[in-house]
Amino acid sequence: MTAIQTVRLDRSWWTRHGGTATVWSLRALLVVALLVVWELTAERWFDITFTSRPSDIWTRLVQWHQDGTLWSNTWITVQEVVYGFLLGAAAGALTGFALASARALYQVLDPFIMALYAIPKVALAPLFIVWFGIGMSMKVLLAAATVFFLVFLNTAAGVREVDRGLIDAVRLMGGGRRDILVKVVVPSSMTGLLTGLKVAIPYALIGAVIGELVASNRGLGYLINDAAAQFDTAGVFATLVVLSVIAALLNLLVGMLDRRASRWKPLGEER
Repeated sequence: MTAIQTVRLDRSWWTRHGGTATVWSLRALLVVALLVVWELTAERWFDITFTSRPSDIWTRLVQWHQDGTLWSNTWITVQEVVYGFLLGAAAGALTGFALASARALYQVLDPFIMALYAIPKVALAPLFIVWFGIGMSMKVLLAAATVFFLVFLNTAAGVREVDRGLIDAVRLMGGGRRDILVKVVVPSSMTGLLTGLKVAIPYALIGAVIGELVASNRGLGYLINDAAAQFDTAGVFATLVVLSVIAALLNLLVGMLDRRASRWKPLGEER
């Protein structure tokens, strides 16, 4: 009997991570170049009253960090975004799986769902204030309503596009409805679900911040309102920087989940 020999491939760090390192280096270089150009041209080409400049934005961030304004308001918005995202994503995923699996019911409800989806979510803010007040729950539910439809539609599309051949194969092997759901439908529709989660992240931020802009005395949306009322452009940009960082971190978490969930796919199908 011939013994099987294992050959170890000694690859350098650059071979394994060179592509990723190059992309991140170019991203950092682009950001630095834009900031330098902005800083150098702020007073020469633009009125800093309207555009501010990176040094002033950094000064405002440091000031807010020292007096606690930054962290107290950021924590409020982070809670609203995370709770709203989780609530909307869970409701959207479960509803998407349930309705897409019941094709007749999905066809009946589809026009009504699309009509609700078409409503601008900012138009719901006054109604949510009447229903839920101006506390955190209103912002959480507004963010959840924004996230729900994106996750629902992508999840439903993923379920409806499951390969019928795989379902028939499981049935031929004696599998029941539970086997089809767990071993075919859920794994195959994960791409649609994760796409919905990625797309919904900035919209969770939008929903929470819209709620804060409409009615709030704390949170990053409140900071934007307060800074704009004082014509503090640096404060507005500083708040936008914080919102961008929150969105990037949430995208990173969903990307890690996407990679773990895509391990079962062939290499050519991984995104």
